[in-house]
Amino acid sequence: MRSLFHLAYHVTDLDESRRFYGDVLGCEEGRSTDTWVDFDFFGHQISLHLGKPFEVTRTGKVGDHMVMMPHLGVILRLEDWFALAERLKAAGIAFDIPPVVRFEGEPGEQRTMFFFDPSGNPIEVKGFKDFEGVFMK
Repeated sequence: MRSLFHLAYHVTDLDESRRFYGDVLGCEEGRSTDTWVDFDFFGHQISLHLGKPFEVTRTGKVGDHMVMMPHLGVILRLEDWFALAERLKAAGIAFDIPPVVRFEGEPGEQRTMFFFDPSGNPIEVKGFKDFEGVFMK
């Protein structure tokens, strides 16, 4: 069964979040009120609500990296991943983990990059040549 994913989390400033998610990431804005805004996050729904962002720690060991936990993310086709990486670089976004290949030559080989939204929420974007490899063991 395939379905859409919904995630709601806190941000500290809706206007700043609109600029980041809309202008930088290229996500289309949906419904909103004065306390929240929805975005089409690469085909999934995120709802950004005013409030204190969740606490994160660098406790996720993945390959050679210690990643921020929890984090949100998306998996893109490789050509879309490269395009987004270039878009983020052009916008001057600071990467927590710059674009890199992970698990090279292994099942599940992927590209990944980590960065933060303006409220400090960590985001991971993965890139796969073949989506069949996403769930491979």
